[in-house]
Amino acid sequence: MKLRFLATIFVFLFITSCQDNEKLRALEQEKETQKREVIFANINKGWNFNSQPSNETARSLTTYWAEWRVFLNELGQKPKSSIGAFQQKAKTLSKRAAELNNNIPIKYNLPEIRGRIAVIATKVNAINLYIHLNQIPDKKIVQLVQEINTELASLNAQFDEIKVKSEIRMEDGEEDMIRMLDTARAIPTNPEPKKIK
Repeated sequence: MKLRFLATIFVFLFITSCQDNEKLRALEQEKETQKREVIFANINKGWNFNSQPSNETARSLTTYWAEWRVFLNELGQKPKSSIGAFQQKAKTLSKRAAELNNNIPIKYNLPEIRGRIAVIATKVNAINLYIHLNQIPDKKIVQLVQEINTELASLNAQFDEIKVKSEIRMEDGEEDMIRMLDTARAIPTNPEPKKIK
């Protein structure tokens, strides 16, 4: 009799504890859903890339530098449906940013351009990393979007500066002066002694 009574109490406690767990689990899922909706709203609000080139030089590069054009097009397309869409877009942007180093026009294939591209690629990769975390830091992602916009403006300005400098005519004799300053052409200070035969 005691055994039957204890078994009944044990079954009753087990059933009620399962029901409590179900209610608790449902409550936690609802909180998590609300939290993800807030994160989605924050990211959706802050995901505004400046994908339009700010000067004529950067605009003209889109005609014959395919990687630049594709990257700007990807920046201009904003995902709308879910966090998953933003995750997919971040992954694509990361890939496109890495491709920017391919086929840079010779005139612009300079360390100052490559450095700015590397900074943009690093920040895009950081967005890709943060958006795939379990606890998404939405404020950090929005901040990175703003920083990428600043870096894009800097890159556009650098394109324009290179173009302006290339259009400045050299003065008479300037080319000879530059060649004379080239240390690779200089006569060595310690010439090798001539061997006597």
